[in-house]
Order: sequence, then structure tokens, then C-alpha cells
Amino acid sequence: MEMATPPDPSPPPPGRPGGVDAGVPGWLRTAAAYAWRIIAVAVVVRAAFSVLGQFHRIAVAVFLGLVLTTVLRPATGLLARRMPRPLAVAASLAGALALVIGALVLVGETVADQRKGLQSEFEKGIDRIEDQLEGPPFRLPADTFSDVQSRIGRLLSEHRSTVISEAVSGASRLVEVLTVLALALFCAVFFTHSGDRQWQWICAQLPTSAQRPVSVAGRAAWRTFTGYTHGILLVAGTNAVLVGVALLALRVPLAVPLALLEFAAAFIPLIGSPIALAVAAVVALAAKGPMTALIVVALIVVIGQIEGHVLHPLVLSWAVSLHPVVVALAVVGGAIAAGFIGAVVAVPFVAVLWSVQQALRGMKN
Repeated sequence: MEMATPPDPSPPPPGRPGGVDAGVPGWLRTAAAYAWRIIAVAVVVRAAFSVLGQFHRIAVAVFLGLVLTTVLRPATGLLARRMPRPLAVAASLAGALALVIGALVLVGETVADQRKGLQSEFEKGIDRIEDQLEGPPFRLPADTFSDVQSRIGRLLSEHRSTVISEAVSGASRLVEVLTVLALALFCAVFFTHSGDRQWQWICAQLPTSAQRPVSVAGRAAWRTFTGYTHGILLVAGTNAVLVGVALLALRVPLAVPLALLEFAAAFIPLIGSPIALAVAAVVALAAKGPMTALIVVALIVVIGQIEGHVLHPLVLSWAVSLHPVVVALAVVGGAIAAGFIGAVVAVPFVAVLWSVQQALRGMKN
């Protein structure tokens, strides 16, 4: 007589009918599965940024070297048709250095020529501002500004040691900046000369199955980074020319240095240009009065509209397809994480990640 098989006393596995989490809705189980994976990825990203934070000077130098490479490669390619590539790299680098040094010399000469006149203009401008604030509708007491000046003097005298220590630390930071710039130039020379061979060597060290995806991702990343850098240089140059012409027409002092400040600030999307023009508005207020300052403030709005609705769509849309909200969040997040450098690096970093993801998805399809 055949005996009946006894039932299996072990419980069914979790997630199946009758299991331990049988009463948990499916959507909650799916959310939990995604949640722990997101947490794991966040921990890895945080660890990676912590490691990079210990070597942030090297990371900044490599980033600046890549930026210089995107600028030098077109000129090097043209010169390499008529001379050996090492000479072409040296010539393009010498031209770039001459351009930067010439701009700095121009700023220095402008400030030196206008120094005496600026001092008297600023003193008169501050007196005009005091008179206007003492009148209607503000009606500030006449001794307000003298009281503020005396308080500032007392504060500086009380914290003289702190000011001196900050000056000394500033000198050490200047040495660090010069070191980073020297390393960036060193990297840019070799990236420009033989960057393609260096990337091929890196890909060759990877497993065979990973070589093609990494190569595709690298090409997409470099294409996006090059397009972004060239585009932002064009946008910054256009903004600087517009600001310089407007300030010269308004006879605002330091028009050339303020235009160069606008050029540098344009590398921080959305917020850099308004900050630079706000500095120009303060200079115009102190030197030429409130009416000129109001015109400069109106210039902030006009250039912001040109940059947001004309230059960025025409110049950067083919290289960076990011929503303005994503750009704003990236800039603010980068500034919180790494200050000024983070604000500059955030947008190209996010754009490169997005282009890599799109390239890898297209390769799978």
C-alpha cells in the first residue's frame, strides 16, 4: 500500500503567496528594492567625492588642463599641417599665454591710469549717496556714515592679528593656485600633443568586454565637454563685448576690467553674469550716480534675456541638452559642495554624465 507524502513543514519563501511579506503591497516591495539600491549608489558616490576631496587640487588641475586642451586643439590641428606637432603645440600654447598676459597687462594699465581720477570720483560719489540717503524718503541721521566708518576702524584694529593671519594664508593660497595652474599647463601640453593615444592606451588596459563601451562613453563625453567649452567661451566673449561697449558708452570707470570680470563670471551659468553686472552697477553708482546705476541694472536684465533666450539656445543646445531647472540645481549644488569651483564644474559634469548615459543606451539599442 502506497503511503501518502507528508506536507512540507517549511514556510514558503518571502514575497510569494503565504510568505512572511505576503501582506506587503507589491508597489511597496518594489519601492524598497529601488530604495536600498539608491542608498548603495549614494554611498559609493559619497565615498568617491570624499576621495576626490583629498586630491581636489589635482582634480582641478586636470579639469583646467582639459579646458585648455579644448581651446588649444583646433589651433594645434591647423598649425600641425605646416609644422611638426610638438612645435604646433608650443606655438598654440605660447599664443594663448600671450593673450592672457596681454589681457592682464591691459587691466593693470587701465587701473593705474584711472587710479587718481577714480579716487576723487568715488569720494564725490559717496558724498552724493550720503546726501541722498540723508534726504527724503530715507532721512538717515547725518552721523550714520561717520559712525559706520569709526566702527569699521575699531573692528580692524581689534582684529589686526586675524587680518594679518588671513593675509599670510592668502599668500600661501596664491602659491597653491600657481601650482595648480602650472600642473594644468603641464597636463594640457600632453593632452593636446597625444591625448588620443593616451585614451587608447587606457582603453587597452581594460577587459575586452569593457573596451568598446568605455570607448563610446569617452568619445561622447569629450564631444559634449568640447562643445560646452567652446560654446561657453563664445557666450562669455559676447557678454563681455556687450558689457564693455555699454559701460564705455555710459563712461563708467574701469569699463575694461569690468568687461573681463563679466567674461570670467559667464562661466557660471544663470548667476555669474548678474553678479558681475551688480559689481558694475555699484561702480556706476559710486562714480556716476543713481541714474547711470539704474541703466546698468537694466543692462543686467537685457543681457540676461539675450543670454538665456538667444545665446544659450543657439550656441549650447547642440552640445548640452539640459533643462534650465537642471542647470540651476546643478550650479547651486556644485556651489554648496565645492564652492566657486563646484559652481563652474557642475554643469559640464552633469552634461557629460547625461551624454554618456545617452550614448550607452544607444549602443545597447
